[in-house]
Amino acid sequence: MDDIRNIVILTGAGISAESGLATFRGPDGLWEGHRVEDVCTPEALARDTALVHRFYDERRARLREVEPNAAHEALAALDAQWPGELLIVTQNVDDLHERAGARRLIHMHGGLCSALCAACGKAKPWADPLPPATVCDGCGRAALRPDIVFFGEMPYEMDRIDEALRRADLFVSVGTSGAVYPAAGFVQTARYAGARTIELNLEPSAGSFYFEESRMGPATELVPALVRELLA
Repeated sequence: MDDIRNIVILTGAGISAESGLATFRGPDGLWEGHRVEDVCTPEALARDTALVHRFYDERRARLREVEPNAAHEALAALDAQWPGELLIVTQNVDDLHERAGARRLIHMHGGLCSALCAACGKAKPWADPLPPATVCDGCGRAALRPDIVFFGEMPYEMDRIDEALRRADLFVSVGTSGAVYPAAGFVQTARYAGARTIELNLEPSAGSFYFEESRMGPATELVPALVRELLA
């Protein structure tokens, strides 16, 4: 991989599963016992604000019980040592990448450890429960909500992600289903731009056929191995 300088890495729920966090949508179609439509849409927030806030409060509290795993730590080491451009784009709303030490990072779907004002759009770090009608210290409105990109909302920093994909020499997807857009289309953008593409997953994703190379197995084994190759 001597000709690789610019790297984009997409991570999904599979990278955090080995830390003990539930994948976004399980085999039964539920996320932590709830239909995704009941906790991850603007309509759900309007219909049952208390349920949505409570759901994300519970997910935020759960983060205190888990730790980054070897895959998170390997990507943080790559972040610290890679001399070229590197962008880790995560679909996950946990903070395990940051806690492992990653800095060149985008949470395209928001984060549990942040609160967003629905009135003024200001976001701020948040570690505690977030009751409905919590007041924003920026605009004074009782409008703070979980800083989560719900279905139907635009993911964060798409222009920056697209720019990085078009400059990438290598695109790696780790632990993703390949079924949720726009992230599922990143491999096509990267390939069109001439990047090498590698999928690391427990099993082939819905978009596995787009990748030049697929490596199957646990993220805690595959990601450190790839990072060793890149840094060799």
